[in-house]
Amino acid sequence: MFRELDPLLHTQVRLSIMSLLIGVKSAEFSFLLENISTTKGNLSFQLNKLKEARYIQINKSFRDNYPLTTCMITKKGIDAYEKYIDAISEYFRHFKRK
Repeated sequence: MFRELDPLLHTQVRLSIMSLLIGVKSAEFSFLLENISTTKGNLSFQLNKLKEARYIQINKSFRDNYPLTTCMITKKGIDAYEKYIDAISEYFRHFKRK
């Protein structure tokens, strides 16, 4: 009856990451940390999960001798995110009160 929800995206932090990245070209780690209620360690862990699935790309560089981590959503990530949003929307449409 309902489509399966992507378990990788069905967590608060990973869904938050994807929701932020879907609307920007790239985002720095610090931007994600400021906008998501989590710790540095957990954010790093969740980013790696998304990277392993190839939903995001992570670039590490330096800015003024300080490490700089930037993240970008991939085509596969965009497709997975849109599919997830469509699937979860079905749940809401089905149970919408009249």
